[in-house]
Amino acid sequence: MKRFAVAVAAVFLGVTALFGQVRIGGNSRIIHDGSADGGRAAAVLERYVSEALDSRLKVLPGGKSRQGDIVIRSVPGLGEDAFRVRTEGGVLLLEGEGKALVYAACDFLEQELGMDYWGDGEYLLPKAGKVLETGPLDRLEKPAFNFRQTQSYMLHRVGAATSGESRASVTDDLYRYWYRLEEPSDVFVDNLWVHTFNRLLPASRYGAAHPEYYAFFKGERHPGSAGQWCLSNPDVLEIVCSRIDSLFRANPGLNTISVSQNDGSDTYCRCPDCQRIIDEEGSPSGPMIRFVNAVAARFPDKQISTLAYLFTMVPPRVTRPLPNVNVMLCDIDCRRQTSLPENPSGQEFMKCLEGWSAVTDNIFLWDYGINFDNYLSPFPNLHTLADNMRIFQDHGVKMHFSQIGNTRGGDLAELRPYLVSKLMWNPRASADSLIRHFCAGYYGDAAPFIERYISLLEGACIGADTDLFIYDTPVSYKNGMLKPELMARYNRLFDEAEAAVAGDSVRLMRVRRSRLPLKYSALEIARTLPDRDNAAVEAALADFEADVRRFGVKSLNERNNSPLEYCGLYRERFLGDARDNLAYGCSVTYVKPPHERYAEMAVTALTDGLYGGNGFRENWVGWEGTDGEMVVDLGRVCTVRQISADFLRQGGAWVLEPEAVSFAVSEDGSSFVPFGTVGLPENRDLKIGFRDVSVTASPVQARYVKIEVTGVKQCPEWHFGVGNPCWFFVDEVVVR
Repeated sequence: MKRFAVAVAAVFLGVTALFGQVRIGGNSRIIHDGSADGGRAAAVLERYVSEALDSRLKVLPGGKSRQGDIVIRSVPGLGEDAFRVRTEGGVLLLEGEGKALVYAACDFLEQELGMDYWGDGEYLLPKAGKVLETGPLDRLEKPAFNFRQTQSYMLHRVGAATSGESRASVTDDLYRYWYRLEEPSDVFVDNLWVHTFNRLLPASRYGAAHPEYYAFFKGERHPGSAGQWCLSNPDVLEIVCSRIDSLFRANPGLNTISVSQNDGSDTYCRCPDCQRIIDEEGSPSGPMIRFVNAVAARFPDKQISTLAYLFTMVPPRVTRPLPNVNVMLCDIDCRRQTSLPENPSGQEFMKCLEGWSAVTDNIFLWDYGINFDNYLSPFPNLHTLADNMRIFQDHGVKMHFSQIGNTRGGDLAELRPYLVSKLMWNPRASADSLIRHFCAGYYGDAAPFIERYISLLEGACIGADTDLFIYDTPVSYKNGMLKPELMARYNRLFDEAEAAVAGDSVRLMRVRRSRLPLKYSALEIARTLPDRDNAAVEAALADFEADVRRFGVKSLNERNNSPLEYCGLYRERFLGDARDNLAYGCSVTYVKPPHERYAEMAVTALTDGLYGGNGFRENWVGWEGTDGEMVVDLGRVCTVRQISADFLRQGGAWVLEPEAVSFAVSEDGSSFVPFGTVGLPENRDLKIGFRDVSVTASPVQARYVKIEVTGVKQCPEWHFGVGNPCWFFVDEVVVR
């Protein structure tokens, strides 16, 4: 009987090998080629295949294979980041070069074992029994883009997860490999990948002695850490090339560097030489591409990357980028509720994309896919992201960064990077199928309700015909996709989702974390309602505060404002009683009127008892590049002891605190007596914040209160709007 059993087994194994199948079990081995990436791929397989089989597989750095083994080996010629998973002679072969070997290992786990890795140590791995039978297999995978970058709070976490179906004490480099992601430091010398002017030509070293190196506009040069270059100055080219040469020498193995404008709009050089080039080329990108071409000619075996961003977005009419010039094209000003060809802002961008793709096949596309001022705000653009990625592929884009925010607790913060990572590898994949698969695995029985929420929100956004903008607040949508009737529906869906997984603590946690954007939006909208129930709002705020603590939410926006600070400010700013303000409901006359964009809002905003939030599009009154002056009529003569005015700081949007605020009072409205002046020191903090400017003095009798605001007027040299008008915004005036 033993001989017969051995003979049958031999026949079975022979048939298995003949048809390319592999039986992986406890006696199987993982043999790798001895390379670092081969060893990394082997470690990943050993960890998870062993868990699936309940049997630890042996790892060998080299050696002869036998049937049932997994062999990881470097095979050149498949293409950048490409890999092959195949079976041959009863052996599983994972082939590629470098990190593609790890991609192949992760692909095998996902496709053959049915494993899902959600990140942050959370994964789902079905048990395979004692033996895993695979094949025959021969799968060749190649990426649509040869550089794929996104954002996720899971990319850099280290250590054991706090919850999950299974937990592993691993660095989340696995997340990066699982989703086949890259980072600038993998490619760009010294991480010089965007906005590099000041690193290559530091204003602290050259600005004072050589202002001619920097942009000329509005009658003067603008040296400074945020200043642009005079790209027609030959000395700038020589200094920059020398610096680049030293950087390449110090970083062997990396062949790409970015020579790209500092952040900021409308700050480019208009000196006679630069302006002549702009006129010839029909765009400020003309001087930029000519300069970068000159750099690229010095380093023909390297790649020089540059931005096509804001003022350089339109391609030049005459000059063509050299083959080793990489154009990083950014669609920052486009609206996101529809795909690019379906809205006017996107149509303008499409002209630029078509123009660049006609003159170069070396495009890096930077797409923006989240609300950067409010990460915890619903942003229904998942299908838009997918549509746009196909457009990028069709236009020959080679490198892609899908910037979608990176904070825990943000809008669908786990689904969003999953979806874009899959689509960056294969834009032709079905977004709906990917969303369904993720939701089923991540949310379990709650998945149908989350999917309906996603669909309902997206439809409501498109149906409301409101722009979805990357710098906005939930308040902008309170009469559209976030109107009360829809908010009630969204919350009912989340109630059902929570009920569906009430007995599953892990998935219940995930559902509740995904609900945070609705809770945040409700709070933001509530602060704008004059008839709000403060007790109910306080309860909602306490619930939100408990959640952000529980889920470890660190940031509300790209300026890293803390959600816990937000909760404190909310109580302080928005839940007070406006009735103790003598100016409440009073009329305001503007001696130096605000920007026309805010004329209608200015009628009531300063005395309506409602404080503005972190977005300047609601309940704030703004002045651009000027001083401001206004008079509040209290309606009767009162005893005045204190006057204050509230100001917004949002440096990223060129909103700076004023230089000084002066208060004066009058009984008759014509003869004013000074009440006090407050000078404000320069504040370079780019975080969103508020400044209450207040003066308390001896009591006086007054009916009229005058407020004079001395604005900064022009963005200073350290600011990326250098030389351009800046804003100040005033909200509530309080008189006591």
